[in-house]
Amino acid sequence: MPVNANASALDSPAEAGTDALPINELFHSLQGEGKLAGVPSTFVRTSGCNLRCWFCDSYHTSWEPTHGWFDVADIVTEVTKHESDHVVVTGGEPMMHNGIEALLAELSDQGYHTTVETNGTIFREAPIDLVSVSPKLASSTPSEAQQPAGGDADIGVWEERHEQERLDYDSLASLVEAYDFQLKFVVTEREDMGEIEELVETLRSTSSAQIEDHDILLMPEGMTRERLEETREITAELALEHGYRYTPRLHVDLWNDAPGT
Repeated sequence: MPVNANASALDSPAEAGTDALPINELFHSLQGEGKLAGVPSTFVRTSGCNLRCWFCDSYHTSWEPTHGWFDVADIVTEVTKHESDHVVVTGGEPMMHNGIEALLAELSDQGYHTTVETNGTIFREAPIDLVSVSPKLASSTPSEAQQPAGGDADIGVWEERHEQERLDYDSLASLVEAYDFQLKFVVTEREDMGEIEELVETLRSTSSAQIEDHDILLMPEGMTRERLEETREITAELALEHGYRYTPRLHVDLWNDAPGT
């Protein structure tokens, strides 16, 4: 889906409607991660994110956002051009946009199964079939030593903001209580496991949702096949040790995370 050549800043939808969304790309591929890995799906990727993970594999939606503004009707028209019953709404952070509720409602009315990929810091009521929540660990925080592929000039400002805002237990609890869910953790090293266990224990004690071990997915960090080679084995070992699920990153294994995959 092409971006709107007349689109301006993220907070200015120009002449688009009130339910417009900044769309970075719209494409058809295989779901690369989670319980539905391998399922042919249409992806709607929004621009804009409230966090700044240093290892972000879609920095073109956050650190260096590119986009065009599109009305929900136009987005759904593009979705219908692809032969798939599954739609993945991702980002960036799609839940930060008001128009996301209208998009999900229209997709539901059209009979699509919807997955929403979110960092779990924002809760919205909408028809969502699977909410894929990826809480951000301390290891995701950007720093002078760990800068992203694309980047803001002031890493220090984002380092502080990201660390303050990366976890919101109220929103996390609301999401797992309201929807079918998966908790997907990006593993950069073995030391991440202590924080994952603490987060899961806290969420189990503060929410009314039944969080089973099979709802918890461990995913190796990596934007390239080469990086996945470094994190894949340790992630699989941790999944075996703790009884959690391992999830691949098929789009990286197959296409090295090229745009539109």
